Amino acid sequence: MLSAEAVDIQHVAEQRGARFHIITAARALVPLVSAEDELIAFAEGFLAMPEEARRLLDEAPGVLALPVEAGVAAGFERIDINHAWAGALRMPGRVVAGLGDLPPEWNPVAALLRLATQARLPLRAVPQGLLDGGRWRLVRNEADAHAAENDWLAQHTAAGHVRSPGEWLAVQAVRRIGPALLHARTRPWLVMLAALVLVLLALGAGWWGRAGLAFALLGLGWVVLQAARLLAKVEQDSLLEATGRLRGGALFGPLLDGALVATCAWRASGSATAQTAWFPPLVLVLILWLFPVVLRDFRWTAWLCDRLLVTLALLVVGLFMPLETGLRVIVVVLLATALAQAHGLFLTAC
Repeated sequence: MLSAEAVDIQHVAEQRGARFHIITAARALVPLVSAEDELIAFAEGFLAMPEEARRLLDEAPGVLALPVEAGVAAGFERIDINHAWAGALRMPGRVVAGLGDLPPEWNPVAALLRLATQARLPLRAVPQGLLDGGRWRLVRNEADAHAAENDWLAQHTAAGHVRSPGEWLAVQAVRRIGPALLHARTRPWLVMLAALVLVLLALGAGWWGRAGLAFALLGLGWVVLQAARLLAKVEQDSLLEATGRLRGGALFGPLLDGALVATCAWRASGSATAQTAWFPPLVLVLILWLFPVVLRDFRWTAWLCDRLLVTLALLVVGLFMPLETGLRVIVVVLLATALAQAHGLFLTAC
């Protein structure tokens, strides 16, 4: 049947230069595949991390297999006494001609699997760790789909560095409400638009002298932006989008930092140093941009890039001392930290 999902797949395939066919019987596949072609087939409900499946299928033709106990327990079809089919195979096109000799009521994928085993295609092992980690599975019903969805988001929002508090909040938001957003076809740029609205509200609050509220809104806007970037990454990793880039996302950081500088300057507009009020926050922002470039391997760099932490720090500092003084203290502390870290790296290199 030509479902809405099939039409979506057709559009993606044709946009990338592929031909797309829908066939209603296994035998209809035979004239579409020449002897020089290769055919890749997947079990119904097969779900794997794209990079893992691609790597295994790219290595060589064959039938991907799992140990029989683990594979059958996960719902995969048994091939022989020791192996279960892992849900994907790559076979020469010449083997496909055998579909014409099988009864028409055969399931097409099961028929291809039988032809592949009869042609003695090699069994190629899939690491069981992929199965245990939920990165390779069969989705057979609604319950499996919900479990897979949660695991999928967790896997695609994992990180190899120490998460800052703002990043952690963004990840938790995506894992909790991300499924609802994706089901509603809410695109990441809409989430980024919400972050932009928060920044504009922060500018308004800062202009009217509500610096505390402005800092809170800026921090929240940064968290929402990180959530939008995570959603874009999930789309890319799930092959829903070709690039996964968040259009305009690169401009959002400078915009937020500009709003941060403006809020700090407006806060000091009534002080004796009003004419130079923009300078300390500007230096702070430049240091925050420079830190991850100069000290890329510093473990806590992600925390210094967290604008939620920065805005909360400014909010707290403003409660106990003039904001201009607090900014100067923060700048000195950051520069001292950078020098100490760079000195340590220099000694290690020597």
